[in-house]
Parts: sequence; structure tokens; C-alpha cells
Amino acid sequence: MQLIPVTDKATAQLFIQVAPVIYANDPQWARPLDKDIDDVFDEKKNKAFRHGKIVRWILKDDNGNLIGRIAAFINKKYKNKGDDLPVGCIGFFECINNQEAADLLLDNAKHWLMQEGMEAMDGPVNFGERDRWWGMITQGYFTPLYCMNYNPPYYVTLFENYGFKPFYNQVCFGLETQKSLSQKVIERHRIHAANPDISFSTIKKNNLEKFATDFAEIYNKAWAGHGGLKQLSKDQVLIMFKKMKPVMDEDIVYFVYHKGVPISMFINLPDINQYFKHFNGKFGLLQKLEFVWRQKFRRTKKFVGMVFGTVPEWQSKGIDAYIIGECARIIQKPNPVYTDYEMQWIGDFNVKMINVAESLGETFRSRQLTTFRYLFDRTREFKRHPMI
Repeated sequence: MQLIPVTDKATAQLFIQVAPVIYANDPQWARPLDKDIDDVFDEKKNKAFRHGKIVRWILKDDNGNLIGRIAAFINKKYKNKGDDLPVGCIGFFECINNQEAADLLLDNAKHWLMQEGMEAMDGPVNFGERDRWWGMITQGYFTPLYCMNYNPPYYVTLFENYGFKPFYNQVCFGLETQKSLSQKVIERHRIHAANPDISFSTIKKNNLEKFATDFAEIYNKAWAGHGGLKQLSKDQVLIMFKKMKPVMDEDIVYFVYHKGVPISMFINLPDINQYFKHFNGKFGLLQKLEFVWRQKFRRTKKFVGMVFGTVPEWQSKGIDAYIIGECARIIQKPNPVYTDYEMQWIGDFNVKMINVAESLGETFRSRQLTTFRYLFDRTREFKRHPMI
């Protein structure tokens, strides 16, 4: 076998091509857009380079066939609650079902991380935000959501045989949108719906600046300062909303107000991977035209939960039930646009949010991803991510 570092455009292209080789006969795999992978490794587009660095390799067999790839990286901003040691990361791991090949990739990444002063490695994760390319599928081997990792079941065996252990599980929840809400949700919704001080609104694309302000206010109260998360400005959110605008559906992005002050939000998007899976990784002019055509004539029946947040003073007061009830009024109608819903992952250490997801009605655990950890000192006690 031959391990080759990615150092130029030619080897970067080979890095992209490993995945199509591995998944050539897997009907559930949806090829990511090449540009979404390339952007991770572009210093001009990925802010993680401000605080870290990344290297990657491809693996060929003795006949020159692509059989694996891996990236290793460090990020000074990467830290989990309870960590008392420097942790590096690996990601974008693909490999044939061969332990020797997997071990070669993982050993190489480990040795590089050790040289950088790391004492453990987590993976597979992203060199950047946690809403993309994070975790290994360990339950639910069906078509992934946009920018979600996918892998065959044998990857779990390759990791566990090497010595990785689950650091935490990432639970996704599904829902058949036309099923009735639980009685508890209905009753809690009724209480807030009768309160004239509580109001509800869907987003309006012609007034994104107002909703960007509302998003930032809720986000900064609910999350900023937790786990190293920084405050977001209205301008930062507005840029994000403008990027989302071409795929945004006003009927599935919600805000709740108390006396006009934003207190909760529920941000969803159509499952655009149902479109992108037809493009073989490309998104040029022809693919963009086909994307618009599919949005109009071959609409996805599934939408995806991106953000669900409530300001602290309104948490545990049933606002989640209110917003779900209002959502149901819009989604549950004859000839529905959407029949399926899936919520992006929640860490199993976040008991409060797991409970919220399980209380929303006929939800079910649709899939599970796992972030694994490997301690370089094999005598050190392994600890899972602490509960919050």
C-alpha cells in the first residue's frame, strides 16, 4: 500500500475521488458537492485556519487503486466540556473494508497529531462548524442530509478494532408530519395561543433584516457564552439568511414573540440533498438550472430542523409546544408539501434537548451518529462527554 500526502490540485482531486470509489455500489449514498468538501481545505473560505491547521492523505493499493483517505487537524478553539488534555481531530475518513488499510491511515494521523502535542484524537469530525461532517453513522444507514457524513456499518468495526471508544452519540429525530401531536403538546399550545401577549410569525424573505435581528437576539441570549460559542451580530445572521434564501421556504421558518420581543425560533430548510444527490458532486450552470426545476416540479417531501432555541426565561414553559402547534397548523393540510421531518443531531449529553425532542409527539430516533475518541496514552482512564 502507498500513502500519499495531498499537496497539489492533482492529489486534492484524488482525495475527492476516493468516496465515489468506496460507495460505487451503495444506493443510499448521496455524493456531496465537490465544492463543499474543497471549501473545508481552502484557507480563504474556512475560518478554522485562523486557529489551526490541517493535513490529509490518500491511500492506494499495490495496483494503484484508491482505497482510502483521511485528514488530521488541530484547532485551538476545539474543546469539549470536561476536557483536561489537548485533543486533535480526524475527519473525511473513507476506507475499504480492510483493517490493515484503516490502521495505516489512522496511525499516520495519530503520529502527526502527537508531533503537534496532542494527547488524544476525536473523529470523524469537521475542521470547522459542528453542523457539518460531524460523527460516524452507527444507526440509520440511509440517505444522509445535506453536509452530513455517511458510511457503511463496517467503519464502526474498523474504528473500534483500532481502539476508539464512543465519546458521545448524536441523535437525530424523525417525524411523520401528518401524525397527530401528543395531547400534552396540544394542551400547552392552547395555553399560549390564548395569551394575547404571545404572537407567532413565519419568516418573510422580503424582510430578512428584521428576522436576522430577531435571530441574533434569541441566539445570543440562549447560546452565546456556552461551550465557547460567540455572540452573533445581526449582520452575520443576515449574510447567513441571504445564503439560505434560494432554498428557504417561508412556511417552515418560525419565530415567537412576547409583547413584540423575540423569545423563540424554529429554523428549518427543505432537504436539499434530495436534489443534490442527482448532480454527481457538481454544481455548475446546468446543475443550478436543474436545481431550480426540481424545486418547482420535483419538490422534496422532507424538511430538516436546523435550529430550535428559546431564551432562558421562557425555557420549560411550553413555548416549544406552542411553536410546534403553530407549525402543525401550516404543515398539516390536504395534499401536504412535506410528509417527513428530521431534526439535525442532538448530543446524548444534552438531556434537556433530548427530552424536548421526545415530547413533540410521534417522534422517533431516526439515526445516530457517534463521535469517537482515542487516547494516545492507552493506560489513561477513558471518560465520555459529561452530561449537561
